This record gives sequence, C-alpha cells and structure tokens, in this order.
Amino acid sequence: MTVEKSGVECPINRAVELFNKKWTIQLIRDMFFGKKQFKEFQEDKPDLSNKVLSQRLKEMEAKGLIEKRVVNTSPVSTEYHLTEQGQKLNKVIYELAIFILDNPNYPEYNKNNKDQIKELFKNTLKVNDF
Repeated sequence: MTVEKSGVECPINRAVELFNKKWTIQLIRDMFFGKKQFKEFQEDKPDLSNKVLSQRLKEMEAKGLIEKRVVNTSPVSTEYHLTEQGQKLNKVIYELAIFILDNPNYPEYNKNNKDQIKELFKNTLKVNDF
C-alpha cells in the first residue's frame, strides 16, 4: 500500500510544499546560527529583497515554525525565533549539510574544511550522532 492509497497526502509532499520556496531553508539555518533580526537575514544574501524576506517570515510564522517577538528596546525592535516545532528541523538541516559534505561531486569540501563544517553544524544544531 502507498501513502496516497491510504487516503491522505504523502507527508513528503507536504514537506516539499512547505520548504520549496527560495530562502526558507537558509533562513531556518540562519536562526539556528543565531540570526534574529530582519537585517541580519540579509547580510550575506544580497539577492534577498525586503519583500521576499517579509513574505517568507510571515509564511514560516503562519506554519508555526517561527515566532515574532517585539523587544522592548529603544527604538523597539522585532526578533524572529524558532518555535519548538521549528527547532525539530535541526536534524533535517544537519542531514542536508552532511549529504553535500559527503558527496564526492562537491570537491570544494576537502578533508580539513569538511570536518570543521561537520563539527560546526553538529554543535550548533545540537545533533548527536544517530
């Protein structure tokens, strides 16, 4: 029996639907790595417009992956944080990185930087070997 024959949509289809828009995965990764404010998300993404960034943040908030927090500073600022549900993506982000790092078709990742990057992702995403 396939998932489709069970009468419900395949969860992979739903996941792809959720993450198929450009920048979504990168923004989630950025939040794991400590970025919280609108301008921080654009620092290393010159092609990411304010409009698209705003749309992606709203979409992720609507799906329960992130929450928007108003910080009572002067001037008032807004921060974005992963929700408990969003934090469950740590293993997904980690596995995507490992998939590329261990793929011989990406020779720019040599033994030295590959191990460093793996360790960085493992520690930042709080992923134990599984």
